[in-house]
Amino acid sequence: MAIAQKLIYTIFIALLVATLAHRECVADGRIAASAADVSPVQAGETAPGFTVRTVDDEPYVFDPGRLERPVVLITFRGGWCPYCNMHLSELSRVVPEIQGKGIDVLFLSGDRPELLYSSLKRETREDIEGLAYTILSDANVEAARALGIAFRAEDATIERYESRGTDIAGSSMKNAHALPVPAVFVIDTDGRIAFSFVEADYKVRLPADRLLAAAMELVD
Repeated sequence: MAIAQKLIYTIFIALLVATLAHRECVADGRIAASAADVSPVQAGETAPGFTVRTVDDEPYVFDPGRLERPVVLITFRGGWCPYCNMHLSELSRVVPEIQGKGIDVLFLSGDRPELLYSSLKRETREDIEGLAYTILSDANVEAARALGIAFRAEDATIERYESRGTDIAGSSMKNAHALPVPAVFVIDTDGRIAFSFVEADYKVRLPADRLLAAAMELVD
């Protein structure tokens, strides 16, 4: 009988812990415990709506139900991330061709609005300044949460960047203790996600040629 009571007690505690964890997750608005635990929206699903901020700190509403052109959404952690800078630089090779086919390209950054361009490395800024890039601030992680790619940033990570003198004030990492998993979503005019790439390892990014091929499938 004592063994049965201990088993029941153990099950009860396990359920209680799971319930509390679920409530915390809901309260965070789908902020996962780690990059490996995110649950991103998938190809074939309808893209979520969200509001981000422009470089002038004005609201930018993304409404998948009212798209006039296909959209490529590309998320990156911030200009302080060297892998994000390298990826932006690489994508500059194919973005003009994508835009030339009537597809909008939106970059969602975890930086605060006034740092959207200045925080990027100089060579990356030079790559994008001549292009019709739209870089938007998701410092409140609304887009990342809606897309299911937001995860909890560890205190040690935040402290490490701050100790280096990196300006992360007002960023998603500092304000919300959250980061987006770098991702790419190609969205058709009906709001449907036609292609998605989400990789928990922030060092692994979608090659430019694969992005171009995915985008061209919408217009070929």
